[in-house]
Amino acid sequence: MRKDIHPDYHMIDVKMTDGSVFQVRSTWGKAGDQMALEIDPLAHPAWTGGSARLMDTGGRVSKFKNKYAGLGF
Repeated sequence: MRKDIHPDYHMIDVKMTDGSVFQVRSTWGKAGDQMALEIDPLAHPAWTGGSARLMDTGGRVSKFKNKYAGLGF
């Protein structure tokens, strides 16, 4: 491995949206910096598998459903 070409790998604090903090090794920031998450993987439906509701802005969802109603979805 060549020297002086790799980023500094150090410990940082990660602050979740609920206020809990944990440490992780990262190349982000400087040693001891704190990264505050805007989207919490413990509560976000993309990670929890929760069902999300579609907002029908301007009737787009209903237009789509009407257009493709006969395709057997």
